Amino acid sequence: MPRPCQVVRVFTIGDSGGNHLGVINDRSGLDDHAMATIAAELGFSETVFVDWFDGPPTVRIFTPELELPFAGHPLVGAAWVLARLGPAAAAGTLRCRAGDVRYRSDGDVIWIDAGELPAAVTAAADAGADAAAARIAPPQRAWKVTMPRDYLIFVYDSDRDVTTAFPYAPALADRFGLVLVHFRADTDAHVRFFAPSAGVYEDPATGSAAVALAHALRHEGKASGRLTIAQGAEMGRPSRIELSWTPDRIEIGGTVARDGVQIVER
Repeated sequence: MPRPCQVVRVFTIGDSGGNHLGVINDRSGLDDHAMATIAAELGFSETVFVDWFDGPPTVRIFTPELELPFAGHPLVGAAWVLARLGPAAAAGTLRCRAGDVRYRSDGDVIWIDAGELPAAVTAAADAGADAAAARIAPPQRAWKVTMPRDYLIFVYDSDRDVTTAFPYAPALADRFGLVLVHFRADTDAHVRFFAPSAGVYEDPATGSAAVALAHALRHEGKASGRLTIAQGAEMGRPSRIELSWTPDRIEIGGTVARDGVQIVER
């Protein structure tokens, strides 16, 4: 049966940039294989399928190659679609496989709170070898954040090391899969995110990686803070993620632009 897929861009700068997302607001009759097939055919970094008929809206998130228990830009985009196009309110809860995530609207910005999702942070002891295998500069330090997938976070003290990072994809996929490289200056950060194990070499805006970064910063002793994250410029899709955290809350926020509707025959 034909069903509409809302095509949006999440974490935009005004009406420009952002990360494309497909939002299918009716997943009735779709099993896991059908959803995975649709996500692969659409080709966005993620496609989200929403069931809002019984209780809090439940979302399933698929990349072109696998399902994710949690991802930031699909949840922000799904919340925007539900709040702006219906049938949900401007604030509420989305249920993903990792747990319940609260969302709210603040003007044009949609925020989600991922602070209650479990996470563990450890030092990445083999970061130098990992960077060498990926053919990028060795980081000053690195963290592994598990939430529940493992995110490897490389910390650089030079923005040039972030701008010039073009990792060797097979090494990323074989050794760790999800890598955030970043440089921070005061309340601004420049990040790049690579996920070839999920079928995405580089992502232009990655909310889950921003959440992982907040966990790492809290582990370093920064109990509270706020960052404006720039991502995607190297791909020609500049994006902006707002990140805010306290000891018991992690919020990511951004603006969303709607590109139109694509009809999916499934």
